[in-house]
Amino acid sequence: MLLALAEARAALISDDVPVGAVIVDAAGTVIGRGRNERELHQDPTLHAEVVAIRQAAAHTGDWHLTGATLIVTLEPCVMCAGAILAARLPTVVFGAWDEKAGAAGSVYDVLRDRRLNHRVEVFAGVNETECGAILRAFFEDPARR
Repeated sequence: MLLALAEARAALISDDVPVGAVIVDAAGTVIGRGRNERELHQDPTLHAEVVAIRQAAAHTGDWHLTGATLIVTLEPCVMCAGAILAARLPTVVFGAWDEKAGAAGSVYDVLRDRRLNHRVEVFAGVNETECGAILRAFFEDPARR
């Protein structure tokens, strides 16, 4: 999670919402990193999870990320949950809950929906305080109003 938090902090440089993600393989080696880049590239699909998934697939040469784990600072949204399922990631670890758009147990539970072809093991609330603090500081910044 500390590497994902570093990615989240790096998103602040481009005034993107500070969310970071890393993907590790079964041995614990980082095979993908991502941070929100929507503002940087004016692309609404460039959430941290999607950036990390693309990088991990390029690294492995395979879109099937079946032996990997995604670690992200904020609960994935519906779009990211779809990408996680498509990549066949078996495990997701996230920090802060997203009570407005979360799709891993708060608003929706897409990742564990038994009607879908793949289900994900989810570990929530890892370093939740620190992950939430960086997001709160970003949105409470008077300069952003």
